[in-house]
Amino acid sequence: MANRHLSRSIVMQTLFECDFALKNDAEALIIFKRNVEEFAPGVSDISFMEDLLRGVLSKKKDLDIIIIKAAPDWPLEKISVVDRNILRIGLYELLFASRDQVPPKVAINEAIELAKTFGGETSGRFVNGVLGAVYKEIGEPGKEEQSKKKKFSDVPDDKAPIEHLGGAIVYAKEKGDVYLALVHDIFGHWTLSKGHITDGEDVAEGTAREIEEELGLGVEIKEKIGENAYIAHDPEKGKIKKQVTYFLAQSAFKEIKLGKSGGLDDARWFKLADILDLNFYNDILPIVTKAVNILLKK
Repeated sequence: MANRHLSRSIVMQTLFECDFALKNDAEALIIFKRNVEEFAPGVSDISFMEDLLRGVLSKKKDLDIIIIKAAPDWPLEKISVVDRNILRIGLYELLFASRDQVPPKVAINEAIELAKTFGGETSGRFVNGVLGAVYKEIGEPGKEEQSKKKKFSDVPDDKAPIEHLGGAIVYAKEKGDVYLALVHDIFGHWTLSKGHITDGEDVAEGTAREIEEELGLGVEIKEKIGENAYIAHDPEKGKIKKQVTYFLAQSAFKEIKLGKSGGLDDARWFKLADILDLNFYNDILPIVTKAVNILLKK
């Protein structure tokens, strides 16, 4: 077993024991030292193991929020203790480790191997699905440098089932200024409020409903702005094509009350002039730009 894979195994076993027995961070380090002495005597990569353990422990709250977002059909407490802690390791290395030291595909593949070794029959596929979904959300860094021989799913993108969503550029006027209501996700991007449209529901009405649930804002849909689509990876369902219709929607300028929406950690009003330096997703920027141009003409 390669040293780094063994190191990750030691960290996983430590996290498993701490999670199962409800140990605190100080106790985790004691358990870690005992595991190193028992399972990896003489290994020289102690600093890598300890840094990884400390990193996962320090980011545990954030990592769990990401798991909840990436696996919405699986409550965190229902995920097996083994799978849960393998996901924490994989996500930490995928999102917070130096990519020079741990390329994204290495982080994912190592987590999958841990799942196959220590988890159940479906653990490898489940871990693959969750980490694949997150990898897609962060823009697939390093994809151009990787071989294309391995894919998360053999289903062609154009054959993936479609899920309809509605979103909006929500604006308000206050004392001569125009403001946009934006949400911030746990991947570090400012983006647009959106949500699922149920079967048979009018897209504009469903969008207004979702925005009120997510932001606490009643809105009036003004006009359709555009559409975009992207492929997401559900841990259980595999590839899903998410088709999003975006609208321009007006609201009263009042306090935003962010609902319990997995994956979002902030929501604010911004003046139009203040959005220039915000970190938007590449596929959202054209939608926002079009909306701003419309609003400037009003």
